[in-house]
Amino acid sequence: MDRKKLFNPDGIDTLSDRKIIKGNSTNIFNLNNVRYQWANTLYRNMMGNFWIPEKIDLTQDKNDYNNLTVFEKEAYDGILSFLIFLDSIQTNNIPNVSNYITAPEVNLILSIQTFQEAVHSQSYQYIIESILSKEIRNSIYDKWREDKILFERNEYIANIYQNFLDEPKDENFAEIIIADYLLEAIYFYNGFNFFYLLASRNRMMGTSDIIKLINRDELSHVVIFQQLIKEIKNENPNFFNEEKIYEMFSQAVEQEILWTNHIIGNQILGITMETTEIYTKWLANERLKAIGLKELYPEFNKNPYKHLEKFADTEGEGNVKANFFEGSVTSYNMSSSVDGWDEF
Repeated sequence: MDRKKLFNPDGIDTLSDRKIIKGNSTNIFNLNNVRYQWANTLYRNMMGNFWIPEKIDLTQDKNDYNNLTVFEKEAYDGILSFLIFLDSIQTNNIPNVSNYITAPEVNLILSIQTFQEAVHSQSYQYIIESILSKEIRNSIYDKWREDKILFERNEYIANIYQNFLDEPKDENFAEIIIADYLLEAIYFYNGFNFFYLLASRNRMMGTSDIIKLINRDELSHVVIFQQLIKEIKNENPNFFNEEKIYEMFSQAVEQEILWTNHIIGNQILGITMETTEIYTKWLANERLKAIGLKELYPEFNKNPYKHLEKFADTEGEGNVKANFFEGSVTSYNMSSSVDGWDEF
């Protein structure tokens, strides 16, 4: 897998020659000629999603936190620690992926994703500083070092990213794309559900509002990697090993269930070990179907947290609507070229 050149006078930017990977791009952002129309749509949507966390008042959340149960506080702190890791590693990793993407319209949305991941990291800092005592703050950032299950969880995804940096071959790039998809499409959502369940009891409403904004961004990231996987498969039919994809999904589901049971278990009203398993396996099935693969868990076909959709209303005001539990854009057409962004 060759990293694209920064300066490439011999590159060709015609639509017919443009490719997601392994193209010969000049790296000029000629956005009057766009091959991947879905990237155009996501660009518009992601730009319309700009927000800053300080606009949300967390004063009541500080009082609410003091009234949470011991188990709720532990879950709140632990889930924040995990989310901080996810957005931190994505902020650092997405540019590594973009270095091998040879379609400028896709590089553009990956740049926006990197920015959004950085905003998410700053949002967690705002939550921690506004709500938690000084004594607790550092423990949130260090929890991944001390909690064995969380460490193993983080290590799994980090090693896949690092393997590609150490050895940037096709096989490792395929794995890093699937790992990115798993992170964006599976890893966040049990944690998000916890905050929405607190909101359903009128607790930590400000935190829930920030999570909702993060959630909305993450759904656009889910769609980015869904589309990358499908386009790469279309242009390079043997690039992905389906058996490896299923293996990675199975591992991710197992780790997600283990971590959620570890940090939440049966101690939080509205979440049980049973609903965690049902939801995680159902979600994995949805994510697999979205990239054209069969379900891993066909008997898990219902979402036990359907009632939380009203607390996770992530549609916003943009033209692209994304259902929280499906994570799929419903108002764009795929795999067509368009000359001129103003025509869209």
